[in-house]
Amino acid sequence: MDFHNKETDELVKAFISLKSEEECYKFLEDVCTVKEILDMSQRLHVAEMLSEKSNYQKIAEVTKASTATISRVNKCYMYGEGYKLVVERLKAERNGN
Repeated sequence: MDFHNKETDELVKAFISLKSEEECYKFLEDVCTVKEILDMSQRLHVAEMLSEKSNYQKIAEVTKASTATISRVNKCYMYGEGYKLVVERLKAERNGN
């Protein structure tokens, strides 16, 4: 399913326009349900653990994600670019780079 369209272009531009964590929280709270926000943060945590070569069992225990979710994130992590890009940038930020 292709989701690239005028509306999603505007959504991406909206995220890029945010200047702080506080602004991002405010926007997320308006645009997403709490469950959607928590689901996205869980998937990012799964991707971070996959980048550290953690096994599915440990990831499931720590994140409470289902194996189906872990598998889907793993597929995207292995064959996509978004998770790797963000995970590497977050690691660099934590390391002061």
